Amino acid sequence: MTLEDLEAIVAARAEASPDESWTAKLLAKGPEKCAEKFGEEAIEAIIEAVKGDREKLTGEAADVLFHFLVMLKARDLPLADVMEELARRQGRSGLAEKASRGG
Repeated sequence: MTLEDLEAIVAARAEASPDESWTAKLLAKGPEKCAEKFGEEAIEAIIEAVKGDREKLTGEAADVLFHFLVMLKARDLPLADVMEELARRQGRSGLAEKASRGG
């Protein structure tokens, strides 16, 4: 499965009834709730990364990717736009790229 495949699954589930789809229910709560859920999943992944539990980290990482795509969907931001930004950054050192953003 690719991220593009997962993005298509999120899009299909977004069209379902909120009574029948977790994704549709989450999207119906708005972009802020979607972002909050993504943050919760990211924190859970961080905890498992620190603990070193590979199996639990794998599950949490899957949750992070899924909820990342739900968050993008909530703001109508295609994954392709994110991938284009990553491609634009190719060829620059990470340090130079970060400095260009002021971070």
